Amino acid sequence: MTGRSGRYEASGVRSTRWQARRLNSPNPLWGSNGVAFGPDGRLYVAQFLAGQISAVDPATGDVEVVVPPDGPVQSPDDLAFGTDGSMYIADLVPGRVWRRSPDGGYGLVCDEVKVPNGITCVGDRLFVNEMRMNGRLLELFPEGGDPVVLTDGLALGNAMQLGPDGCLYYPHMVSRQVWRIPPDGGVPEVVAEDVHDPVAVRFDQGGVLHVLSRGPEGIVTRVDLHGTGSRSLVTSGVTGLDNAAFDAENRMFVSSFASGGITELRPDGRTRPVVPRGLDGPYGVTIDLGGTVYAADHYRVARPEEPDAGASGDVTTEILQPFVHGITADGEVLHTTSQFGTVQTYAPATGATRTRATGLNQPLGITVRPDGTLVVAETGAGRVIAIDEADTVTVLAEGLDHPVDVTLDADGRCYVSDDRRGAVLRIDDGEPVPVADGLGAPQGLAVHGDELFTVDTANRRLWSVSLTTGGTRVEAEDLAVGIPRGSTPPRQAPALFAHGLPGVAPRFAGLTTAPDGSLLLSSNGEGTVVRLSPARTGT
Repeated sequence: MTGRSGRYEASGVRSTRWQARRLNSPNPLWGSNGVAFGPDGRLYVAQFLAGQISAVDPATGDVEVVVPPDGPVQSPDDLAFGTDGSMYIADLVPGRVWRRSPDGGYGLVCDEVKVPNGITCVGDRLFVNEMRMNGRLLELFPEGGDPVVLTDGLALGNAMQLGPDGCLYYPHMVSRQVWRIPPDGGVPEVVAEDVHDPVAVRFDQGGVLHVLSRGPEGIVTRVDLHGTGSRSLVTSGVTGLDNAAFDAENRMFVSSFASGGITELRPDGRTRPVVPRGLDGPYGVTIDLGGTVYAADHYRVARPEEPDAGASGDVTTEILQPFVHGITADGEVLHTTSQFGTVQTYAPATGATRTRATGLNQPLGITVRPDGTLVVAETGAGRVIAIDEADTVTVLAEGLDHPVDVTLDADGRCYVSDDRRGAVLRIDDGEPVPVADGLGAPQGLAVHGDELFTVDTANRRLWSVSLTTGGTRVEAEDLAVGIPRGSTPPRQAPALFAHGLPGVAPRFAGLTTAPDGSLLLSSNGEGTVVRLSPARTGT
């Protein structure tokens, strides 16, 4: 394998039986959310999925982790800098706001904000809003004191900023509005309505309001606040815009929750990749009968493919689908699982989506029987379930520790991986029967002929299990999956945070077989899908 080694500096797959080829380029920045220029001139990037904050040199694209995932901050979603150089961090899942002093020390500012997201400094003052229905906008006091609520009623707040008129501007993501309010409080006022999926408001150096869209087109709406209120649109093509920052030369740099990276966006819509975008995961992976590969990538279903000519690093977004992790192709449709607890069927040809089940506890791996029945690993409940054509849910097995993925053999027998038990199990009349033990942390499963393959994320190995003899064999090593060796895993954030939105879900390295006998692997340690093809004799 060639190219950049990616965010975990993977050394490349080692195998005598398989040849490895990436379908897309590694992603050096695992998700990018809030961005702000620091006192040193670098662009600081909050990475919600990674649980870390990185600093990016806008000239070279060099990335340095400055807030690691093993510290007190669990899920940073936005950040701002005070006049003394302190970094203030909205830690979304646990509902905390932190101060990181210039010397690197951490202090808890407040733990009374529910789903804190948008955060900004006005001189020495600190403001934060809540990403929830009926959310609040508050002033916090780093030196102590109770929070002061400026207003409530926000329909999911997000990135905000002080405008040239001295008011705080913030979006309502659900009602598609931009509002403002004086920092000392008062009556909030609607500034703009019917704005395209607003996720962030930013002012350039000339005081022009830019509203970023979280949709697939990457739309930025410029609003004339000084005259008629007229608008102009720029379509960037950056799917899932999240935030933006302007440097002293009025250059605009944008982030993407859907694909990571940092991109310079010029006024005419042209873009320059600073840090290439790519896959945030990937998680589950599948291939349809026409040979199209799809990956479940937490915020979207994507199509991994060769790098584009513009070197953006991004792949094609099939559909934005929040918290999608499991995926399987079935004729002309795709079946997916989401950390919202849903199972859906999506038709790429028409864009139609059908909900098959709701209220599940962290469903992950999914497969389909010949009769159309879906089989799902309901990880949080320790169950394997079936969903028939009438969307009736039945339990196939329960009492499992941590079922991750499911697959079927040619006879229709169901297998499930349990990464906490380190085993692959076969479901016989509702009872889990061990097929292979001692496999580290097996996740993705696939069957080809009389061999079952599984991805061991603990030891970064691909195992095969003979379905006739039960023998196991290491097929490949040094897979770019899971966290890097020697690294401290990030502290586990809650599976759910307030108001029903999923927290930071467990990593899932998916695996599937292609019609030509190759395997497709979710290399979530570097952000690629890797095709493993049987090695030719003598190679």
